[in-house]
Amino acid sequence: MFKIIKKSIEWGSRILSLETGKIARQADGAVVVNYGDTAILVTIVRKKKEENVDFLPLNVQFIAKSYAVGKIPGGFLKREGKPSDRETLISRIIDRSIRPLFPEGFRDEISVVCNLLTYDTVNPPEVPALIGTVAALAISGVPFHFIIAGALIGYDKNNNYILNPSAQEMKVSNLDLFLSGDERSILMVESEVKELSEENVLSAMKFGHEHLQPVIKFIKEFAGAVDIKCENFISINTSDVMQDLRKYSEAFEKAYLQTVKQEQVQTLEMLRNDILSTLKEESGKDDRLIMHALKSFERSLVREIIRKKGVRIDGRRYDEVRQIEVEVNILSKTHGSALFTRGNTQALVVTALGTTQDEQIVDDIEGDRREHFMLHYNFPSFAVGETFAVRAPGRREIGHGKLAWKAIHPVLPDKSEFPYTIRVVSEILESDGSSSMATVCGTSLALMDTGVPIRAPVAGIAMGLIKDGNEYVVLSDILGDEDYLGDMDFKVAGTSKGITALQMDMKIFGISFEIVEKSLEQAKAGRLHILEKMNAVISKHSDDVKSHAPRMTSFYIDKDKISVAIGTKGKNIRNVCERSNAKVEIGDDGKVSVFAMSSVEAEIAKNMLIDSITELEQGAIVDVKVTKIDKSIVELELFNGRKGKMHISEVANQHIESIGDILKYGDIFRALVIDFEKGGCPKLSRRRVNQETGEFFEGELYNENKKDGSNDRGYYNNSSFNKKAGGGYRKRSIRSRSSFGNRNRPQFGNDDSSPGFY
Repeated sequence: MFKIIKKSIEWGSRILSLETGKIARQADGAVVVNYGDTAILVTIVRKKKEENVDFLPLNVQFIAKSYAVGKIPGGFLKREGKPSDRETLISRIIDRSIRPLFPEGFRDEISVVCNLLTYDTVNPPEVPALIGTVAALAISGVPFHFIIAGALIGYDKNNNYILNPSAQEMKVSNLDLFLSGDERSILMVESEVKELSEENVLSAMKFGHEHLQPVIKFIKEFAGAVDIKCENFISINTSDVMQDLRKYSEAFEKAYLQTVKQEQVQTLEMLRNDILSTLKEESGKDDRLIMHALKSFERSLVREIIRKKGVRIDGRRYDEVRQIEVEVNILSKTHGSALFTRGNTQALVVTALGTTQDEQIVDDIEGDRREHFMLHYNFPSFAVGETFAVRAPGRREIGHGKLAWKAIHPVLPDKSEFPYTIRVVSEILESDGSSSMATVCGTSLALMDTGVPIRAPVAGIAMGLIKDGNEYVVLSDILGDEDYLGDMDFKVAGTSKGITALQMDMKIFGISFEIVEKSLEQAKAGRLHILEKMNAVISKHSDDVKSHAPRMTSFYIDKDKISVAIGTKGKNIRNVCERSNAKVEIGDDGKVSVFAMSSVEAEIAKNMLIDSITELEQGAIVDVKVTKIDKSIVELELFNGRKGKMHISEVANQHIESIGDILKYGDIFRALVIDFEKGGCPKLSRRRVNQETGEFFEGELYNENKKDGSNDRGYYNNSSFNKKAGGGYRKRSIRSRSSFGNRNRPQFGNDDSSPGFY
């Protein structure tokens, strides 16, 4: 029933196997790839495209369902929903690697689905996913040029490169580099780097490319065993149309050399429409043929202008960066902001600070994790003068945001140094190439304006390539047209010390290491130039966060006091937060972090929490709330939820017939701890505390028994709280150990509008 073909090799100290013929046999190509104990089913389906399109309708989906690790999805619906960011990013890696493999002009719809069947949480799934995709393509009959493979490269603390590092090894690696390539060249790179030099990164690429070779050979052997021939695709013949287009060379050159972007776009659009209608009428050719020829003609013309004239279409040298404008603190009520403009590309970047409760909880296939740094990239239609609707972030927005995240992440302070949750939003206001690198620059500026102690400023630049045979030109800070009509988009971000992120995409069949090295060298010069412009405006982080940003203070409490600080069902910590208008977080190690909108509120919350876990002593002054009034006894609630009692004789410094004459339910006031009952319940006195100052009453105390008005201070003077360490007693008046024993404490009224008792 099944005609199974399976082959295996050892690669990176693990077994890599490819199998077909048993699963998903109705797909044009189906392969189960195993790497270690990670298994992925990859399917390829091709559909003839009837309507005319001017792009390759390639759709790649990497799907990681929770059953692959023996889990049931969390939440109300026990079923996977939209793709996670990680699934989207892996899908993009595969798409960017295989898209250049298809013949020019090929327009059939291709669906690639990579279904993660089982995951050992050790072997990175993106590696077997790409290998399986190429193997499935090779046996599908879909025309494509050559076999490629992919690998993940790490770099340990001993300066050794690691092939396909495990998840644990990657946590301590200084490099996270994924690359794909064929036997001779590099095709795609995606990387986060911890400020390594260009030489280190280039060596990592060479190391990875070397280890791709046995896999490329293995895929060829596997495809040969299946023995399915690829279809010969015949490209559209546009030679006669190209000949007709040559008379428009001068008009196109003038249009492309226009420096005002909007005028250039309008001129080119009018010119294309005029040519389309003219050639259609004269030659009778269909729209698809003419537009295909027109695209090829424009591409060859712009490339010829750049190579032969030695200048680019905007008049710059090959290594020249566009004019840069930098502004910070442009939004007065945000926690930090920056406007970065480079030519016709502009990014408004805004930061917001929050607490641990604001962290992003990521439901990942490897388990939930929390991220305290978020970077969101938005690309509205007006940035390119278009009218498409505002929609949820797509693959492009997610990918560009993650690239900028990788560029900034290596320079962020440790959470112990800066415990805030950081959210960065990049709004692209104009775009003419390299908006993701503008986001990197703007984010670095905005973080410094916010007061985040980043280790060094970060800048990014996009490099391009014009290649004709063995001759090539590397372009710095490419325009949108140079990206669209060129051969490479190589984004490099980093500090003055080294690289922090890379992303390379090709439109040709890969590039040599000579071109990679040249691009990295030229990118470094451009990056340092951009950093110089940025540093002229702001070169280090602000000394403190903005006055309207949350204030933070932290301290430690004994671990055995954590439950007391939290209180029954969180009552104590909730009351502290409500009364102080602050957020309080207590870690398992006893670290308490307090976030508030002012230093006063943060200090109040800190004192309240400390008071709530401190044992009561005779002589302490505390805040209390009336919970019950009997004939001669008042039942009270202390700040930490503890119960206390007060006799009618301790209510006022005068004779009273009824407690209700002075107090009512819910009243809040200051009281002195004068003694304890046998069960530990504190006995309290209101009359011994000056209710205006909150301190010990210094005047004469009324005494019904003595009738002489003497000032009875025995309870206070003889208390251990009042004794000095070296003997004797304090001469100053007692200060409250309550959270509100300071000049900034709130004044509590006895009306119904008083805030809830803490």
